[in-house]
Amino acid sequence: MAPIAISTAAARQQQLQQYTWTVGRRKTAIARVRLSPGTGKWIINGRPVEDYFTIESHRTAIQQPLKLTETTGKFDIIVNVTGGGPHGQADAVRHGVARALNKVDVTLRPKLKSAGMLTRDSRMRERKKYGQPGARKRFQFSKR
Repeated sequence: MAPIAISTAAARQQQLQQYTWTVGRRKTAIARVRLSPGTGKWIINGRPVEDYFTIESHRTAIQQPLKLTETTGKFDIIVNVTGGGPHGQADAVRHGVARALNKVDVTLRPKLKSAGMLTRDSRMRERKKYGQPGARKRFQFSKR
């Protein structure tokens, strides 16, 4: 019985090695990206990309790394993205896909790096301060 278990474990390990897992982040959005050789199918949170990202600019943003590296249609991409809004999530997916492509083929790194897709955008929302209605805005001042 043990040899069968070992062979199935080896087959499972072989299957897992076909996938590349990476994480992309933007603002408070976190995207866990699974890249595998395939036909160019996108699944985001269990839904097709057209259903999840209804705005065209978001769909364009997530496909930028593939178009830049000319790998469109060569990989199936499954994404689990949480937190943030639609724009932050789209940028997090883009970051994750770029990192996955870099992991799959290191020769793509210069293209991705020069386009700024491997750099995590560190800009975050500034916190609201007490005594003010927002982060920078002040309450109206009355001289008299």
